[in-house]
Amino acid sequence: MPLLFLNEMSCGTGCEPVRAERAMTEFARTTRAVARVDKASTTLVSAVPLKSLEIADGYPIAKWVGNPRNRDAWQLLRQMQSKSPFKVVFPDEEDPFDIEYRHEGGPAEGLGAAHLMGGLAVSLPVAPCWDAPRLLLEREHLVESDDGDLDSRISEVDVRHASVPDHVEDHLPWIRERAEWLRRAGLAEVHNGARLWETRAELFPRVRFLPRVERQLNELETVSVPVVLRHLAELDKAVSEWDPQARPEGPLWPGSVRPEHQNRRDKFCWFEDLDGTQQVFELHVNFPPKPGRVHFRLVPDTKVVHVAHVGRKLGV
Repeated sequence: MPLLFLNEMSCGTGCEPVRAERAMTEFARTTRAVARVDKASTTLVSAVPLKSLEIADGYPIAKWVGNPRNRDAWQLLRQMQSKSPFKVVFPDEEDPFDIEYRHEGGPAEGLGAAHLMGGLAVSLPVAPCWDAPRLLLEREHLVESDDGDLDSRISEVDVRHASVPDHVEDHLPWIRERAEWLRRAGLAEVHNGARLWETRAELFPRVRFLPRVERQLNELETVSVPVVLRHLAELDKAVSEWDPQARPEGPLWPGSVRPEHQNRRDKFCWFEDLDGTQQVFELHVNFPPKPGRVHFRLVPDTKVVHVAHVGRKLGV
């Protein structure tokens, strides 16, 4: 399901009404270009309901809708699934309140939500900074140290983005592959951890598991299975799409992936890997019930992920 997150930073600006009207029309064309590929499940997520959108200062969406030449475009937008605010699409196990995203120094809630959820950010083309198929964000998130204090960690991430239909062209392979992947995942008959372990090679060809994980999956609570399944599938997909020459720093991980704090990493995240060497598995994602964690590491030479832990937060 393509989740489109409307970049609130491109709305409510001081651009003149003529430019605002053109921008909204182009935005409608851009979202329609995505929906053509996966019409049934494309969802537009915004900070406020679409009918309450302020396209520019003094130019509410009602003015745009009131122009007869925009009515067909408005009807198509209304036919698309829409949700607001952003947090309604966050899974129960995600806690976005300890993460902050910024773009060029300003808070970027919609762009950050698109990164966190692995979706596509969409903007009104009202400024040159939105004329790009990818945007660079600064992400700051809180991590807990061994003594219980919270420290902040800042990193740069990029997010898929579109403000004109030409940008959508760059993302069409991803949109089609994601739609197909979600279709296949929905057919998977995996209802417990034991079945997940039995079918792991088929489900996740780019993921390897340390032997200790078999017991952990067999003991996995039923409520955790769908989320763990989704996380593993997303890791598998990220590695399969990774081009080491284009991104030598590593795959474009889902936004929910985080590194461990250095003190906790050094104390808890070392495991004997499949080749018998000691390796650090600091990257992790959460799953319910809290404090569930999946810890993994990338093996660049073979383009696979090794999973060392699926269980309670290490050290707890």
